[in-house]
Amino acid sequence: MDAVRVALLREVLAGTEWPRAARRFAGSLRSSVVAHGGGLLLVGTEGYEPWHLAAHLVDEAAWSGQPELAPTLVRHRVRPGDPAHLAVGLGRLEAARRGATLLLVAPERPDAGLLERVHDARRAGATVLSLDDGDPEVDALAHEVLAVRAGAEVDLDTVQHLVSAAAGENSLPPPRGRRRFRDRLSLLADHLTSPPPTGW
Repeated sequence: MDAVRVALLREVLAGTEWPRAARRFAGSLRSSVVAHGGGLLLVGTEGYEPWHLAAHLVDEAAWSGQPELAPTLVRHRVRPGDPAHLAVGLGRLEAARRGATLLLVAPERPDAGLLERVHDARRAGATVLSLDDGDPEVDALAHEVLAVRAGAEVDLDTVQHLVSAAAGENSLPPPRGRRRFRDRLSLLADHLTSPPPTGW
């Protein structure tokens, strides 16, 4: 989802909790990975692999100049011959220590094995964040939670778009009259690529 669609989505959801909640959660994610520098591990449940969120976070990491946001996608099933970025299995969670950030995306309750691994990572000092359906056991494992319960105005995929876009923002939206660096850069690019004025 590009920046224009995210802006439209935020406009549609204005007046609901979701844009603010996504920014708060994204701020926790960003401050954890940037401050600790131990890497971001992204894992889903056995039935849901958050590869789409992984791709958006990689893009946001590049655009925002915050390489720490680019996650390592941890997968339940790794096949021989998978490329390196898709060949990280659940064993990677066992190596998570202080400084690492673990983002769990769970639209349904994870199996006991994954919950145990997440719990062990937290006990070893990793910061755990969760995007989930409000499962109390999952939420109890996380330092920060954004729950999308049944009947919410949005689904978990939509919230992932809001979170990934907000994670790449350098700060909260600037007050009126101040422009972010990206806005100034965009204006400069427009100026440099526009045709010369007529009448010269």
